[in-house]
Amino acid sequence: MDFALTDDQELIRSAVAKVCADYPDEYWAEKDQNHDFPWDFYHAMANAGWIGTAIPEAYGGSGMGITEASIVLEEVAASGAAMNGATPLHLSMFGMEPVVKYGSEEMKQTYLPRVAAGELHVAFGVTEPDAGTDTTSITTAARREGDDYIVKGRKVWTTKALQSERVLLLVRTTPKDKVARRTDGMTLLLAELQRDEVSISPIDKVGRNAVATCEVVYDNLPVKVTDRVGEEGKGFSYLISGLNAERILIAAEALGIGKAALRRAVNYANERVVFGRPIGKNQGVAFPLAEAKMRLDAAELMIRKASWMLDNDMPCGAEANMAKWLAADAGFLAADQAVQTHGGFGYAREYHVERYWREARLMKIAPISQEMIQNFVSEHVLDLPRSY
Repeated sequence: MDFALTDDQELIRSAVAKVCADYPDEYWAEKDQNHDFPWDFYHAMANAGWIGTAIPEAYGGSGMGITEASIVLEEVAASGAAMNGATPLHLSMFGMEPVVKYGSEEMKQTYLPRVAAGELHVAFGVTEPDAGTDTTSITTAARREGDDYIVKGRKVWTTKALQSERVLLLVRTTPKDKVARRTDGMTLLLAELQRDEVSISPIDKVGRNAVATCEVVYDNLPVKVTDRVGEEGKGFSYLISGLNAERILIAAEALGIGKAALRRAVNYANERVVFGRPIGKNQGVAFPLAEAKMRLDAAELMIRKASWMLDNDMPCGAEANMAKWLAADAGFLAADQAVQTHGGFGYAREYHVERYWREARLMKIAPISQEMIQNFVSEHVLDLPRSY
């Protein structure tokens, strides 16, 4: 077994860190507080070629694997950018996976080079108010009219909708009660987003406020049949094909947030003097930070295992889900302990750990809850009865 990163992977880490060094914690705190999309950071990462990390070379990307993409996003988050920095990038890095695998050659040639160059933003439209994690119960529907689909329905938690020209939109083309399996009859469309038939409303939320997440209403939106990904009715399976990559990249971001939080906590524990001694000398402060370090390192090993399996075309559903669960848990624990280590100052914005805490908390909910991952492991790994 070889647990070392390759020389090229180490170069990726250092190169990304160099870009991120120009965007300190104060930059991200300001963007978060002002709800201001980090365009200059985004363009810097695009110009350096990092958005196209996992897009094939034939379509303008670097043709690297999810392992390399996970290193990029971990380093971004660990710089202090956290989710405000990682989210603008990761949707382009994993979100186009269904297009890479199942899109027509014309679709790939039209859209992938623009995504890789950072010119085209694509959002993800799957979740609905009354469906949530039960994706098969979505009601956003598309009916065929000649060379177009006409889409009507409502989605929530569509991140980056305000900036995105297109959205990978999951719709029902056959009603649920008319299909043999509940996963049948759903179609994936690469639809236009900035149109009169689309209403976009940002959701007021607790964190990651530099990047808006929105409710989106589609009122008879026309989508060309040529903008359908793959075959009609197979959209759910196409969507699933990209979820393992998503789990791994989200896990890497949670890991990065945990590392940023732990770094600040350790520095503070060494510098803060109370009762004539640095607080880090007290086991009540030191031991929880040591535990956070161990949990982060354990999560990192599962991320590396899962990404290696995915890059080598091995089934990795269990590993990808475990990586996300472990990293979300470890990242939040580290952020929570960083706040605790700072005491009252942990609640103050100027020390930044409250921002890490708010953003790390999200990872235990999105893009899939910790409980749904436990459902997956219970059923598919332990062979226990399905619970839902």
